[in-house]
Amino acid sequence: MSLMVGADHIRRYGELEPDGTGRGQRRGFGGRNRCVTVFYCAKCGCELTGDLVVLPAVPDVDDPDDGRDKKSGRARSTVPRGCCAIDPGPWGAPFVPVEAPRRQVRNSGRELMRPYGWETVSAGRRDSVVVHPEDVLPRLTPFTRGANWAGCCGPSGANGPNLACACGSRLATWAADCMGPHGLHLDPVRVYAG
Repeated sequence: MSLMVGADHIRRYGELEPDGTGRGQRRGFGGRNRCVTVFYCAKCGCELTGDLVVLPAVPDVDDPDDGRDKKSGRARSTVPRGCCAIDPGPWGAPFVPVEAPRRQVRNSGRELMRPYGWETVSAGRRDSVVVHPEDVLPRLTPFTRGANWAGCCGPSGANGPNLACACGSRLATWAADCMGPHGLHLDPVRVYAG
């Protein structure tokens, strides 16, 4: 059975309740301020992650170069190991053209290198699940057909899902290039939380 992934789902099924602090509180567990969930492949039911603590939001990155690995060029991961967060905005491919902004837009530090330049914005799925790559990568296989693994020093993540479950379901996009963010987004339609 497939369950929707998203902030509402995590509140219902992960039992996260607002407690006024912004951290949330798990119902029925003595007020622990942690919501823990595991993600599974919607096609075959394979466990993709261990227990992950759900963060209230995807952290912004003030300086994408702060903490960047000197050898690989990779930025720090968007979320800490053992955690996940729901990204409510559109993320990843496809990208659509936009008019130039009239004012400076604040950069979250999580923007991808876009294949057609900065005059585009993501029209990808909303509510993707952002996880630390090391929490998922051992269980997924690179899907390297076409340009979806393109990047300078690693996959840019700008060309669509580039990781697949053992059953073949392309369910994750890993961004790990030296010029962009370092994170892994699980497709909210192809995974479920349990």
